[in-house]
Amino acid sequence: MPKMPVMEAVIDILEDEGVRYIFGIPGAGILPFYKALEGSKKITHLLMRHEEGATHAADGYARASGEVGVCVGTSGPAGTNMVTGLYAARVDSIPIIAITGQNVRAQLGKEAFQAVDIAEIVKPITKKSYCVKETAQLPQVFREAFRIAREGRPGPVLIDLPLDVQRGEVYYDAESDGPLEIFKPGPNPKKVRRALEMILEARNPVFILGGGVIWANACEELVKLAEYLAVPVVTTLMGKGGIRPDHPLYAGQVGVFVDVPPGNRVFLESDLVVGFGCRFSDRHTGALDVYTKGRRFIHVNIEPDHIGRIVPADLAIVADVGLTLRAMLEEAKRLTPRREPSQRVKEIPELRKRLSRRMDFDEVPIKPQRVFKEINEFFDEDTIFVTTIGLNQMLSSQLQNIYKPRHYLVPGGAGPLGWDLPASIGAKLARPENLVVDITGDYGFGFCVEELAVAVMYEVPVVFIILNDGHLGLIRQTEKYVYQMHFAVDTWYTDRLIGYPRLIDFVKLAEAFGAIGERVEKPEELRGAFERAVKANHPYVIDVIIHRETDVSTGTSIDAIVERY
Repeated sequence: MPKMPVMEAVIDILEDEGVRYIFGIPGAGILPFYKALEGSKKITHLLMRHEEGATHAADGYARASGEVGVCVGTSGPAGTNMVTGLYAARVDSIPIIAITGQNVRAQLGKEAFQAVDIAEIVKPITKKSYCVKETAQLPQVFREAFRIAREGRPGPVLIDLPLDVQRGEVYYDAESDGPLEIFKPGPNPKKVRRALEMILEARNPVFILGGGVIWANACEELVKLAEYLAVPVVTTLMGKGGIRPDHPLYAGQVGVFVDVPPGNRVFLESDLVVGFGCRFSDRHTGALDVYTKGRRFIHVNIEPDHIGRIVPADLAIVADVGLTLRAMLEEAKRLTPRREPSQRVKEIPELRKRLSRRMDFDEVPIKPQRVFKEINEFFDEDTIFVTTIGLNQMLSSQLQNIYKPRHYLVPGGAGPLGWDLPASIGAKLARPENLVVDITGDYGFGFCVEELAVAVMYEVPVVFIILNDGHLGLIRQTEKYVYQMHFAVDTWYTDRLIGYPRLIDFVKLAEAFGAIGERVEKPEELRGAFERAVKANHPYVIDVIIHRETDVSTGTSIDAIVERY
């Protein structure tokens, strides 16, 4: 067996695990890794502008592709800059591997230059973190990291590499090495049968399609089971796109921030809830007494810690959701003939029409609802949309039509501002054949705006639509209704030189990075801007000046949503 530089072995492993892109920033503490990466014929490196952006890009790549995303940084602040991205990936169950450089082993624990214990810092927000102090362990550590990131509930892993460990050599034979097997636990047949019995006994059952169903590539199986049993389907925010919005069984999203009225209505009428791959988060459930009253719950999740943590489970199935859905469909066919939908279920398409929110506004400044009407009509079903926290996300989730899994990317758990821009770059690289559109706000766009340079530098043609209301919109609305105040939420400011409120000129900002930009101020201008952005095949920023104080529909419980459209 030949002896070779250990970082060359690591690059061989990354290639073998299917890594095609690495999002990173080199530094002195990680240069042996970069020396080996330079020789790779299979991996493309993108020079990011901030390590947080690198983690978000890896995250977006993973969400769009279903594969593991990889990001790299040097020692010290590079790792601490990754913390937000690792947290976002952890709470949303996204498999990424973060690789960091480190000072030499002899300097660890001595407060040496950039010798922070990043492996210890990120323990609470990763599935596993390593500081590898023995060169010979590196090949196995990297293989194990990919298995951990993928297996069970997916999530992030960090590998910290002391500089002298990176410089070492190792005996490694690529021909006798390979990815570790991923274990997928199947469901207990007795529990599968009992779940079906409970569904058949229920008067008004409903299925929840959560993000775990999308990650398990099991949306088709869930829809088949729902069709066979004639059970309505609702989604969480993370499950959006798992079932077509025009499917006759689809009622909509359930929630207090990201709901649609028919989704909440159908859920409230239910007496049995079957949650597939969901975690019953607070912005989905709202007040738990309302959410749970009069209902039994079946919870299917691969993560044991999620069972019973928020909603009591009358029946729990801890197993891979895809295997469970297939087993349930087989058992359903043994227990009952295909069921006909009840009158209540037949009325769901009409309910969607009757309870739809208004979008056809013609006012100037543009109502944001009109923006989403134009988005729904212009962009096709293969478009991948990326968004993040704020009124832009709430409007998007409440008003947009998404037709396919992995076509709606959003950091539902952490909600970091700025996530969307680098994530959209990762998504476009993962799915180059798809149009990628980032819908963001004027304040959030500034958080990781430096990564626009990356999109231009590597010719990643993403369309960026900024909903510009000159406010921290969600905070403005919360202040207004909860605290009866308006304080520290204005982003437009008085310019002493010109004497009137100044907007950030996102057109000039885009052009400064080498992107294309244009401003839209009238609703009839939206479609033309979209057409030009798609035709350009280049990073394109559309700054849409919207009504400054449009409030969105929210509530504290799913039976008390205040409609504000």
